[in-house]
Amino acid sequence: MSKPRHCAASQSRQAVLFDTCLVANLSPVILFHSALTHALALPKQNEHLDSRSSDIEPLARTVNDNGGLYFVPAFSGLYAPYWKDNARGVIAGLTRYANKGHIARAVLEATAFQTRDVVEAMESDSSIKLDVLRADGGMVADDLLMQFRADILDRPVIRPSTKDATTALGAAYAAGLAVGYFKDLKDLRANWSVDHTWKPNLTNGKRDEMYKLWKRAVSKSFDWVD
Repeated sequence: MSKPRHCAASQSRQAVLFDTCLVANLSPVILFHSALTHALALPKQNEHLDSRSSDIEPLARTVNDNGGLYFVPAFSGLYAPYWKDNARGVIAGLTRYANKGHIARAVLEATAFQTRDVVEAMESDSSIKLDVLRADGGMVADDLLMQFRADILDRPVIRPSTKDATTALGAAYAAGLAVGYFKDLKDLRANWSVDHTWKPNLTNGKRDEMYKLWKRAVSKSFDWVD
């Protein structure tokens, strides 16, 4: 009986972590992964801003855009692909026009910008173009965030029917393959289904402008502490 083998962790040229894994009798699989600073940690931990992260989307929908605000959630540094432990969180582009709706929208958009950072780093390392992003976890319930992810990535974003506990589910699938409960990957794919798909709805010019400003805001968070 075949057993799953441990994954070998490494760091890529773009400073994104990846594992080389062998499961049962399958071909080796390269798993890229990364840690993102959770932008919603700020409203979660500061009740004067917002007591519940679930309230962020309705607040963000009170405005049509971010009002020129960019929020970099470097609360304890920046992770991939920057790896700056001396970076700290910043809100860039504040004007007298900005209100709490703009801040809420900037908080949501920060997660999508971080996703693009990591996706581009992974594509650079692997030389593989990502055609679609399949997202899961608690934040996929936020439709506004998911649409903006599709917009800033310029590719479809898919929310699966199974949204939570996907890490545990993946481990169960690997174990099931190893002991023969699942015959092959086709059995696993048969258990996966789409709940909703978001398609890009942003002009190339606007997308490039927003990402350029995000990168500028990120640079302002560098070297904040000695």
